[in-house]
Amino acid sequence: MQHYLDNSATTRVCPEAAEAALRAMTEIYGNPSSTHTLGREAKKLLDQSRKQVADALGCKAQELVFTSCGSESDNWALLSGAESMKRRGKHVISSAVEHDAIRKSLEELESRGFEVTRLRPDRSGVIPVEAVAAALREDTVLVSLMLVNNETGAVTDVAGVSRLLREQGSPALLHTDAVQAFLKVPFTPKSLGADLVSISGHKVHAPKGIGALYVRAGLRLKPFVLGGSQEDGRRAGTEAMPQIAAFGAACAVGKAGMAENTARMAGFKAQIIERLEAAIPELRYVQSDAPHILSISLPGWRSEVLMNYLEAREVYVSKSSACKKGGRSHVLEAIGLDAKTIDGAIRIGLSRFTTQEDIDALCEGLTNAHACIRHR
Repeated sequence: MQHYLDNSATTRVCPEAAEAALRAMTEIYGNPSSTHTLGREAKKLLDQSRKQVADALGCKAQELVFTSCGSESDNWALLSGAESMKRRGKHVISSAVEHDAIRKSLEELESRGFEVTRLRPDRSGVIPVEAVAAALREDTVLVSLMLVNNETGAVTDVAGVSRLLREQGSPALLHTDAVQAFLKVPFTPKSLGADLVSISGHKVHAPKGIGALYVRAGLRLKPFVLGGSQEDGRRAGTEAMPQIAAFGAACAVGKAGMAENTARMAGFKAQIIERLEAAIPELRYVQSDAPHILSISLPGWRSEVLMNYLEAREVYVSKSSACKKGGRSHVLEAIGLDAKTIDGAIRIGLSRFTTQEDIDALCEGLTNAHACIRHR
């Protein structure tokens, strides 16, 4: 029996999303831009799906632009957001614990003459509001901070950053990568005070290849993908209707069960910590508020060996962000963990499909691994 606990990398597509994608491919397969009957049916499905995602996010449908993934949303928000504000200044604030989609975008902005301040997190991985206040300048035009860290589950007070910007009279746009937060922790763009919010489908049981960017009403970004007039002229290209329909269906289901599912995941996370602390006194873990992400380290094991040990028992976890492909975690380095702890760290990602059997298999596997070290 497989025990999949790598849901921060990607999630299993839920039945509702799979059915919606199949229907869009085999029944409502017209181009939403076509004016004939099949096109109009596809446009109706597009509008319906956009509303489902927008309702789950807590924004107006017209504020949501579909993209190919969270990375595209991040790239577009930072590159076009900063460029739209450069007459006011060229200073950007972000952090040292962002996803590579943000990190590479920041490097691109620097190549264009922008100055970037990368804030250090506290020991829990959170970016303090006070750190943003200390870095804020008159020429700051963009602040981009991840809402839930993809490796540790640390939750940054983005709403507090928004209040700071207002109190200081800063014109800076506020962007948050909410890919790991969406349908896991309660928020809306309005509650955060964010101008731009990135989300992704495959983290919430929709297929890969679909994401979205919330763009606050009244804010116009230069299109990142050029061509036709799709997405109200904001992103060219024929809409990926199977993925979009699946995203909408997954969001509708996810929103309906969010409170129950997050409480269940939080309970499992607490159980993992309690059981492993009792069995492995040397265990180290990063305390975080997100209900579904847990970063732990088992002394004496390297991450790759521990992952292979668990995989042999059909328990699947990851080392860090799947996008790193084996590199040492810059996130764990930034929060000040020692090299031995980082080299033995694994990430556990829970979802609404996680079962008690999955938790038992994980805890038993790690306990057995620890016993192997003691008896060498």
